Amino acid sequence: MSHHTQPVNHSARPALDRRGFLRAVGASGGAGAMLATMGALGLAPTAASAAPAFRAPARSDFTLSGRSGARVVILGGGVAGLATAYELGKAGYDCTILEARAVAGGRNLTIRGGSVETDLDGRTQKAKFSDGTYFNAGPGRLAQWMVTLDYCRELGVPIEVFTNANADARIYNESTGMTSAQRYRTARADVYGYVSELLAKATDQGALDARLTAEDKQRLLSFLQSFGAIGGRTNGWAYTGTNRRGYAAYPGAGNDAGTPLGAPPPLSDVFASNVGRYFSFELGYDQAMLMFQPVDGMDAIPRALTRAVGGHRVRLGAEVTGVTNLGGEVEVTYRQGRHERSIRADYCVATLPPQLMARVPHNLGTNVTAALSGFPATASGKIGLEYRSRWWETDERIYGGITETDLDLAHIWYPSYGFHGRRGLIVGYYNTGANARTYSALTPAGREARAVAQGVKIHGEKYRTELATSFSHAWDRTRYLEGAWTSPPHGTAGYNLLLQPAGRVYFAGDWLSHETAWQHGAFVSARSVVTALHQRVMSS
Repeated sequence: MSHHTQPVNHSARPALDRRGFLRAVGASGGAGAMLATMGALGLAPTAASAAPAFRAPARSDFTLSGRSGARVVILGGGVAGLATAYELGKAGYDCTILEARAVAGGRNLTIRGGSVETDLDGRTQKAKFSDGTYFNAGPGRLAQWMVTLDYCRELGVPIEVFTNANADARIYNESTGMTSAQRYRTARADVYGYVSELLAKATDQGALDARLTAEDKQRLLSFLQSFGAIGGRTNGWAYTGTNRRGYAAYPGAGNDAGTPLGAPPPLSDVFASNVGRYFSFELGYDQAMLMFQPVDGMDAIPRALTRAVGGHRVRLGAEVTGVTNLGGEVEVTYRQGRHERSIRADYCVATLPPQLMARVPHNLGTNVTAALSGFPATASGKIGLEYRSRWWETDERIYGGITETDLDLAHIWYPSYGFHGRRGLIVGYYNTGANARTYSALTPAGREARAVAQGVKIHGEKYRTELATSFSHAWDRTRYLEGAWTSPPHGTAGYNLLLQPAGRVYFAGDWLSHETAWQHGAFVSARSVVTALHQRVMSS
């Protein structure tokens, strides 16, 4: 071979444009090399930038590289585990899910007639709900911006509106001396009215002159008149109440103008009732209407994911007993019935609640155990009360929504499905923390009695006499979950450690997101791990 160099004729070969260059890098070095190259060229986001849009792995990713999907064992068949298997499965990864409970879905749990649950105290309940009645014991609503709705669309899960806020629901603050529940619309009209009156008076008397121009003041006063339904300057900006407060008798035909509720209580009484503390709830970014729910129960989501993954890939009743990094693969041991079994895979994705994963024997290091132990679990509970009639619709004109209270039941949810049906189910309490633990310590019969006794204060004796059956769920006493959600120590060394793989073991779940307690958090965390694992396989 001659070492004599010949002059290069640049015009004789086609130019390699940037797209072609990146394609060549991707074919030879995989997705990881391509992303690194894109970053060097300024075409990919840096570590400090927002994450790029998720791109699901595909079988075509392996076409030019000669690689193939790996074997992955996934610990936990909740939303994060199912989503991980679903997305990896699109590229042909061989995924196996180990789920300790008898049904997949994790905290996405819907109770129907015949459902059976036994808690950590050995107390067993069997639901006796009528056909068509269900109780979402876990998540019950979805915001329209959440990626959960994208999965509902992709998986063919129909959705309907969940009424998160209802002007005709109630507020009941017993601790302030309230003897009867107040409609939400009435409470809000009075608080907004009096706040507007006070601010208008302060503005007109010059208290804000240092902050506002004369033009700003007029604009603010105009806004407050509309916002609070207050009078003008001639009557001292007074709030005297309008039909925003509601009606004792609704308007009718002809000259029947109805009977408005009348004048509001004095300002001091309205503020003393402390009803205003509930209004910011519906302003929360993750609580604002419109909100949605899957038709026929929230568990439509894990059921659709399981079908897409393949039911044969989900091993139920499989309690994980050990995780061992073996260098080139991972071994997971688990107990299924009376049998001790093991499975080996190229990678493992652990989606168990962190406080439970911390108890699983492993060789991932004491720092991993310490990090997993740093997520405090939150107790939460709900009770589903099925009634023989939908009296809240017929007698009180409440169609969906939530009643807010200062009682230990906290919230009462009215159903957003089955309107005008024969029966219906009210969520008789949805509480957290100490209140939830108060209820979880009781027997199911004791929980029902306590919830009903408090509900009677709001709705009267029909809350007791119309009751057909109930089912309560305490997440802190639920086997293999032991909590409703966690409080992640975002930004700490331990939290950041779990965002990286421990050898061949990855971690995922809503607890590794900024939307804890939402399925959205589980989905985006799963997507993050899927991307990282796939890039690793493509680069290996």
